Amino acid sequence: MMKFVLFLGLCFALGGLAVASNPSPYYGVVGLVVASVAGCGWLVSLGVSFMSLVLVMVYLGGMLVVFVYSVSLAADPYPEAWVDWGVVGYGFGMGLVVMVGFVVGEVFEVLVDSGTVNGGGLSSVRLDFSGVAVFYSWGAGLLLIGGWGLLLTLFVVLELVRGLSRGAIRAV
Repeated sequence: MMKFVLFLGLCFALGGLAVASNPSPYYGVVGLVVASVAGCGWLVSLGVSFMSLVLVMVYLGGMLVVFVYSVSLAADPYPEAWVDWGVVGYGFGMGLVVMVGFVVGEVFEVLVDSGTVNGGGLSSVRLDFSGVAVFYSWGAGLLLIGGWGLLLTLFVVLELVRGLSRGAIRAV
């Protein structure tokens, strides 16, 4: 199990690097899918199954729709691949940042004992089991704010993709 969790962490880091290295949106979507599936699998291995399910629905259901729509509007005749020098430079820089983050995380874990998803003290209920009840009782306002944020993100992406000559939709 430990090797599988380490493999999921490596896939998450590499998927994040694939998105952050600024390739063409065609290739960035692949990195996003790898990172989201690996991150949700990592959460399932930690025992946070409800949160993992919500994240899968949000990432693969909502964000990929925005990416697909922006890719369909971005008519890029020569897309940048991961082997271009600019993308490789970003990849090495972000890889260095991830490695420094791992080292700092290991030092922090040694200094501070981190808790788990199990409730502490006199609580006899795991924190993950109360996720649905808390989501419906306290999460209505956050759900509205999240929906508004996704709508705003959609309009920002559409404005960025439009470009100087009204994007690829003008050719239609």
